[in-house]
Amino acid sequence: MDGTQPTPGAAPHDVDVDAPWRRTAAAAGLLGDAGPVPTVFETMTGLAVEHGAVNLGQGFPDADGPDALLRLAADAVLVGPNQYAPGTGDPALRQAVAEHRRRHWGVTEDPATQVMITTGATEGIAATVLAFVRPGDEVVTVEPFYDSHAATIALAGGRHVNVPVEAPDFLPDPARVADAITDRTRLLIVNTPHNPTGAVYPRELLEELVALCRSRGVLILADEVYDHLVYEGEHVSLRSVAGAEDIALTVSSAGKAFAVTGWKVGWLTGPAELVGAARAVKQFLTYSSGPAFQRALGAYLPTDDAERHLAGQRERYRDARDRLVAGLREAGLDPVVPAAGYFVVVDLAPWGVTDAAEAAVRWTREAGVTGIPVGALCRPDGGHLRSWLRLAFCKSPDAIDEAMRRLAEAAPRLRAA
Repeated sequence: MDGTQPTPGAAPHDVDVDAPWRRTAAAAGLLGDAGPVPTVFETMTGLAVEHGAVNLGQGFPDADGPDALLRLAADAVLVGPNQYAPGTGDPALRQAVAEHRRRHWGVTEDPATQVMITTGATEGIAATVLAFVRPGDEVVTVEPFYDSHAATIALAGGRHVNVPVEAPDFLPDPARVADAITDRTRLLIVNTPHNPTGAVYPRELLEELVALCRSRGVLILADEVYDHLVYEGEHVSLRSVAGAEDIALTVSSAGKAFAVTGWKVGWLTGPAELVGAARAVKQFLTYSSGPAFQRALGAYLPTDDAERHLAGQRERYRDARDRLVAGLREAGLDPVVPAAGYFVVVDLAPWGVTDAAEAAVRWTREAGVTGIPVGALCRPDGGHLRSWLRLAFCKSPDAIDEAMRRLAEAAPRLRAA
């Protein structure tokens, strides 16, 4: 002992080196000079509140899910038990998920070994990446990407390799994906329907990606949380593609499908061996969560009311999408019409904008309309979509109409000013 005493309140030494939290924050674009910074979603929502803006930034509905589902959850809380759910999830919900996926996507999975309930799809992604990606391994995604993909790759010590996608279809070129795969590649993450562009991957594209990964010994994880929000074409679950049976996992959730994003109930499906490996990690993340929500969804998912809700919500969001697209066009912009999801993306370059992050702040302050820069879902430099903005349409018709009224009024001031 040299007699020195630590300074009260001093941070441990490893806070100042290349600790996992730094890699994670940096990968998601959340590492500032003084440490971690708020997400763009938190920042823009705060600005929207401050300026009384219509918030089309964050992707959550402004109305809750079907009454019958909410009542089931309330009853489940009151009746109990409100203790831990099984680590793999409530058995009735696992059975309901398996039946639902067979009915809608033609996939046959054993609910006992091939379906695991997770705390949202995000936990399923994290459990998968942490289970299979070793330090130095490479993980390929398209760009733009869901920020959780980048963060969990960094947390695992992996190297994130991006394959940019281009307007107007935003579909990955299989040849570019093939070029991105090396002998260090462990995992390909696909996101269909895609956030934020709304691209829906056709079966032929998924077949090419599956064949490529089989030939190169690469696992695939499909993020399919917008599977029930397809307005043009049809969703194809990756695990319905021939050859994917033993190399592919999928994640989805109830949050988007049933407008209960705060419940954080998702599911991971795949071959028993891979699901079991992900479970080994998942049990040390949350172990389990939301027993009442799980029981409610297990009872509701097989019902006719659930099917009516899914169909009705799809039509409402299609109308909302068309309303937002029309408003942007009337303001003088040319948005890409998404085939699925919650969002419309639009290039602001014709208005002289080179940085949509700056434009998003200006729109909020001067027009009272809040969006999210697509560059926040790309590499730290904003990538090739730096001038693009994302706007959510999972909102009420009145909210969208008011946002577009404000934008039309402010448009002359916003153009290249």
